[in-house]
Amino acid sequence: MFIRTIALLCLLTFSLHIVAAPSSTYMNEWFTAFKQRATPAQMYNFLHAMPKGGDIHHHLSGAGMSEWWWDIATNSKQNGGYTYYTKTKPTLCNGYGTNEFGFNPQLLMFHTISAFTYEQLSSCEKSNYTLLTNLSKTQKQGFLNSIRLDKPHEGRDEFFQTHWQRLGDMLLNPHIQTHLLLKNMQAYQKENVLYLETQIQVTGMRFPDGFAYTPKATAELFVEMLESDAAVDTNVQVRFQLAIVRFLPNAEQQLEEAWTFINENRDYFVGINFVGREDNDRGYPLRFLPTLRKLRAQSPPVSLSVHAGESDEPNTHIRDTLLLGADRIGHGYNLIEDPDTLLMMRNSPYLVEINLISNLLLEYAESIDAHPFPEYLRTGVPVTLSTDDRGMWSSNLTDEFYVAVSHFNLSWDELVELNTNAIAHSFMSDEDRETLLHRLKKETQRFIDKRLNNTPIADVKQHYTFICSFAPAVCSE
Repeated sequence: MFIRTIALLCLLTFSLHIVAAPSSTYMNEWFTAFKQRATPAQMYNFLHAMPKGGDIHHHLSGAGMSEWWWDIATNSKQNGGYTYYTKTKPTLCNGYGTNEFGFNPQLLMFHTISAFTYEQLSSCEKSNYTLLTNLSKTQKQGFLNSIRLDKPHEGRDEFFQTHWQRLGDMLLNPHIQTHLLLKNMQAYQKENVLYLETQIQVTGMRFPDGFAYTPKATAELFVEMLESDAAVDTNVQVRFQLAIVRFLPNAEQQLEEAWTFINENRDYFVGINFVGREDNDRGYPLRFLPTLRKLRAQSPPVSLSVHAGESDEPNTHIRDTLLLGADRIGHGYNLIEDPDTLLMMRNSPYLVEINLISNLLLEYAESIDAHPFPEYLRTGVPVTLSTDDRGMWSSNLTDEFYVAVSHFNLSWDELVELNTNAIAHSFMSDEDRETLLHRLKKETQRFIDKRLNNTPIADVKQHYTFICSFAPAVCSE
């Protein structure tokens, strides 16, 4: 561990050095002046065009825009030949007292199921569902809105307790997942993102007839998509983490299976992540320490990036997560309430993955201005910006940077640091990481040269919903 820590510190020093260029001083001055004169739209265009290191806190199943889910789920050539129905009526077919918090809620509108599941329903239950391709215009809009936070009263509970349930059987279709991956890669190509490290699951997938995919067969579909011409053309590098739902009764078993799978498939599969609400105490970090110690005694370590500090209350989850052996902390919002751990993380090899929009919309931060991100950044805690569940906010990585610049007056050097950190702290192999850092250096220098030569920046033609609501001037100019 000591050797790994020293190696990472050396890499970070090298990384920041190679991105710096003789023109960096001029770029700092240029950007300072640009911030003073730029309109919101001009600033957004600048950040959209800026080369970005990567998005390394990204849930693939939460990163699909509503329209992407619709397009894939209704296209049998892309979705593997599945047919889907969604709930459009709430008839009480099973009486009162059913489990509305499980994965078959009786009253939840737009709960989506496969034809296989549909055929298992009673006639009454079937009458509540409509073929996805037969929805009226109003119903379709309701379906699209049901899997994104689009109303002021929607927040944390709507997100955790309804979005995933509504997606239903679509979450069990590996073809939908791989096409969502491709759409993310194509979208990131447009906003000049070099790297994506996304969280997926390879267990629990089902064929149209209900039979299970093996984890290996699911993984092969993901690799096949990555190696397709359409994916290669994006020039976005991708690696996978396997997600473990931390509060489930069999989470330790999931962890052991994921560890074994990654050890056998380290080319694209590079880490494990513990996901799920931290306010469910059954998923407390130290629950997994005995299992992890057993696994590390049996084989080389697997990189860990764990959700921690996504909480309203002060607690020791971040410290405990570092004790698990985590290299990165997802969210880290309440790190500010743990002075000893905050001090330990200053100028350390441990990175915090900052998700500004997520923390705002899920009501952890009362406002962006109240977010501790600038305190971490400016006291030496390694940080980067990421999107979390971007499809459910209808946002992108540029939105995260725009929010950060407009609220915290980031400098050019800080932008470079954030972009560099995303790659330097990635779970790629050392060789792949160095290659991508050199690419970031070259593309950043090319971007600097264009700005110092006053090369015009193209206008962004299409924005996602979040930024137009959060900063209307970005979209109205």
